[in-house]
Amino acid sequence: MSNLPKISDIYTDKLSIQKADVFVTLMNQQPKQEWVKDHPFIRGYKYLPIERIEYLLKTIFKSYKIEITGQGTSFNGVWVTVRIHYLHPVNNEWLFHDGIGASQLQTAKGTSPADLNNINNGALSMAYPVAKTIAIKDAADHF
Repeated sequence: MSNLPKISDIYTDKLSIQKADVFVTLMNQQPKQEWVKDHPFIRGYKYLPIERIEYLLKTIFKSYKIEITGQGTSFNGVWVTVRIHYLHPVNNEWLFHDGIGASQLQTAKGTSPADLNNINNGALSMAYPVAKTIAIKDAADHF
């Protein structure tokens, strides 16, 4: 029993505990209502635009990096995986969160998305950035 810490030993670094509590409270705040948008294609779905996610990353973490860890195709779409590396503002450690996003390839109007013969010009150059954006948002959800 003598190897167990005393309760006073656990709470010796009160300042760090208080900073961690403040940080958790900050991270659990709702975003400004005017930042929340209605999705243009999904009725009743609300979301934060990527520029607001990036603003929050820059403002809260100061130092962060987004790394694309993978990309590929899956049937009629593309997928991207990312890793957000960030310097934790309380404990000053580099940590990360992973995310994945996907987007279907745009096809000619009125055709089936399964008909890959009707893929629009530039479909890949539109789908990959959308998939990357979704992956960043997915990783940021872990905060």
